[in-house]
This record gives sequence, structure tokens and C-alpha cells, in this order.
Amino acid sequence: MERKVNRIYLASEPDTIHFLQVAWEKTLGSGFVITLTDGQSAWTGTVCESEISQEADDMAMEKEKYVDELRKALVSGAGPTDTYKFNFSKESCHFSFEKNLKDVSFRLGSFNLEKVANPAEVIRELICRCLDTIAENQAKNEHLQKENERLLRDWNDVQGRFEKCVSAKEALETDLYKRFILVLNEKKAKIRSLNKLLNEVQELEKNIEHKRETPTCSEMTTDRDAIYDESTDEESEIPPNPSVLSPATVRRDDSIISSPDVTDIAPTRKRRQRMQKNLGTEPKMASQENRLQEKEKYLLST
Repeated sequence: MERKVNRIYLASEPDTIHFLQVAWEKTLGSGFVITLTDGQSAWTGTVCESEISQEADDMAMEKEKYVDELRKALVSGAGPTDTYKFNFSKESCHFSFEKNLKDVSFRLGSFNLEKVANPAEVIRELICRCLDTIAENQAKNEHLQKENERLLRDWNDVQGRFEKCVSAKEALETDLYKRFILVLNEKKAKIRSLNKLLNEVQELEKNIEHKRETPTCSEMTTDRDAIYDESTDEESEIPPNPSVLSPATVRRDDSIISSPDVTDIAPTRKRRQRMQKNLGTEPKMASQENRLQEKEKYLLST
């Protein structure tokens, strides 16, 4: 049987402490035994399940809700002290209790008790029950304390492992970072060397192209000079076509040639024209030769 002892104050005797014990077999709703004492006298009574159901019907409440209210009032002592009001008449041995809601109060239940002939036995039993409850609570506290100490040791162990894991993680990260830096520096050095080699190859290709272009320019200049010289020789070698000359030119040439006192000026004019052409081309050829010589020196030096 489960027992609960609660301390209450009666409305008729607010300065006197009364002890209320409630005991039940299965559940509080299946019936319980109530015992009330002031330390000198004792009263007891039994409340059956039918009486609990009748009280719930009178209050228009569900039985589960009514039983919950009984537990709060008689067993748990939940809520402020002024939430529940207890009344007991020693003459009629009538016990009742009410619940206060602001300015309104309603009766939760009332029971008829009987005075115990030997209250000392009831009080002794009540004291023994209180001592047993204290011993049980103390044993529970000791067990909980031991459990807390075990959990604390486990927690310290877990914390130590966690710190070791954190240290190992940091060491691993540091090692990986150092390796990464080494690999990164090697890759950077390789990229720099490849970039330098690429620049050298591009510079070499540019020099080769420049060397190829220089002879081509000199050949083109030589070809132009050759063509220019050939055209001058052809002009000197090609005889004038009489059929192309105009009549005025023919008459003038005939008069000049037929005159015995005037020398033929045609060869002199051709030589003068050739000398003028040579004078005009010599500086060009000299400048081109100078440029060719400078390019050859540059190529030989590179």
C-alpha cells in the first residue's frame, strides 16, 4: 500500500498543525484511507470508489479530472497554501475541503471520519512512516550522488579524450598545411620555370623570324636594283622605232643630222641621262648596303 503524509492547516484552527495521511492500494480513484491527527487525537475513514464517482457526478466533472484534483489537494499539496481550504468538525467528525479560485470557492469533497480509540498507535505508525520515508529519500539521494559522481568521472574522461582529439586534429591540420605549402611552392617554382622557358622559346622564334625576314628584304632590294639596271640597259639598247616618231621629230632629226657643222648629240644626251640616273641611285644603294651590313653585325653578335 502506498502512503503519503501531508501537513495541513484547518480553517477553524489556523495556528495548529494537523497531519493528513492518505493510503491507497492500486490507484487513488479506486478508493483510499484517510487519517487525520493533531498529535494528540486521531481520526480515520475509508473512501470507496463509489463515493468518489458520486462526488464527481455531483460536481459535474469527469472522474479522471476529479481524481486529479483530489491528488493535488490531499497528496501533492500542489499550489499555494491558500489554494485549498480544509475544514474539520471534532464534534461531528466531518471532514471537507474546498478549492479557492480568486473570489469563488467550490467544495471538492467531504468525508465522515471516526475517532481512533488508541491515537498513540496511529501517531507511532505515522512517525514510523515518516522515518521510513526519510530513510528512502536518503538512500535515493546517496544513490543519485553516486550516480552523479560516476557521470562526473565519465564526463571528465570524455573531456580528456575530446581534448586529445582536438590536439591531434590541430597537429594533423598543421602537418597537412606544411605539406600543402611545400607542394604549392614546388608548383609555383615549376610554373615560373615553364613560363621562363616559354618566354625564351618565344624570343628565339622571334629572332629566327627576324633573321628570315632580313635576307628576304635584302634579296628584294637586290632584285629591284637589278630590275632597275636592266631597264636602263634596255633603254640604251632598244633602237628608236621610226614608225612611232612624229613627222616633226623626223624632220628635226634630219635637219640636225644633215648639217655638217653640228655633232651628233644623241650619245651625249644618253650618257648625261645615265650619269644623272647613276647619281640618283648611288646614295640609295649605299644606304641599303650600310643597313645590310648593320643587320649582319647584329645577327652575328646575337
